Amino acid sequence: MASSNDHPGERGSSDPLKLIAVRDTALSLDEVFRAVGDDAAGGTALFVGTVRDHDGGADVDALAYSCHPTAEAEMRRIAEKVAADHPVRALAAVHRVGELKVGDLAVVVAVSCPHRGEAFEACRKLIDDLKREVPIWKHQTFSDGTEEWVGAC
Repeated sequence: MASSNDHPGERGSSDPLKLIAVRDTALSLDEVFRAVGDDAAGGTALFVGTVRDHDGGADVDALAYSCHPTAEAEMRRIAEKVAADHPVRALAAVHRVGELKVGDLAVVVAVSCPHRGEAFEACRKLIDDLKREVPIWKHQTFSDGTEEWVGAC
């Protein structure tokens, strides 16, 4: 009798990248969640980054994201690496650019894997690497009139 680890559903998919995008329109949790649906996945982890009303102890009045033209390709490269290192059944990552308001979704990533632990690990790796490596920048304007640019995702 074959072990449960021999089942194809226990491995990553041969084509796990379902949605990779940089958009200047509102993001959809439902779209990202649907994109990672997979009958062999026992765990799906989803991370949502939202615009908050403060940063570094100061009130944020306005926020805008901009990106380098290679941002989407970099997101894809990182997603491919995460999928190669984890048993990913499906993966999605979408980041917003342009003017955003407090409460808007800035980034949504999701990963489905055969088991929950794998999904959590892969999702955490995905968002951490996107934040660290993708050329997307945040311009914040604070209520005291000061501004700052920061690398962000």
